[in-house]
Amino acid sequence: MLTIDTTNMCSHLQKKLFDEDGVYHHLWLSMQDDPELTAVVRSRQLHIYRNGKKVLVLAGKSAPKIIREDKICEMLV
Repeated sequence: MLTIDTTNMCSHLQKKLFDEDGVYHHLWLSMQDDPELTAVVRSRQLHIYRNGKKVLVLAGKSAPKIIREDKICEMLV
């Protein structure tokens, strides 16, 4: 199970990620089942890595930033 320190995470992003009706909640649930994914909070955003390579950055009020193609990014559609 993936755990992250939400102390410095944007409150808008927390709602989108952890609330059951949040835009990114399905993404968060999928991340829990994928042992290759890790996540770190930096600058109030969630940076998601697969095998140590950054694939996606989620922010509270701005659009997600896809860094490299990955199956987790396909879930944003």
